[in-house]
Amino acid sequence: MNLKIKLLTILFVAGLTSLFGQEWQTDFNTAQQIAQEKHRPIILVFQGSDWCAPCIKLDREVWSTDEFQKYAKDHYVMLQADFPRKKQNALPEDRARANAQLAEQYNKNGIFPFVVVMDAQGKIKGETSYKKMNPKDYIQLLDSFTE
Repeated sequence: MNLKIKLLTILFVAGLTSLFGQEWQTDFNTAQQIAQEKHRPIILVFQGSDWCAPCIKLDREVWSTDEFQKYAKDHYVMLQADFPRKKQNALPEDRARANAQLAEQYNKNGIFPFVVVMDAQGKIKGETSYKKMNPKDYIQLLDSFTE
């Protein structure tokens, strides 16, 4: 397969993912701006994507499901603060610094995974973590913080 076809395939798949799934933000200011414009809560997720077993389970059982992604796309602004440990997964220095600042403000106890539901101004509405729930029940839990 030549390079053009590979690149087009990657772009097509990436386009489908963003079309059907929720889009994860990594910048707090951008997430706040979107939340204000669309009148949606921010779901801030602290995770260790390459070392935290409950984080990986939460991603597999909730965040990555079609049911959650379809709902989140129209109801939440998803904000990810990842703290990978493996060198090959290291974040750019500015992103790691920004995530550390978010943790200082919203996750002082260093809990992973930690999910903070907040309004567009950054006011905390509720907090949770990994729970053995299906996507529908997890959505109900998140929504209960904003009612």
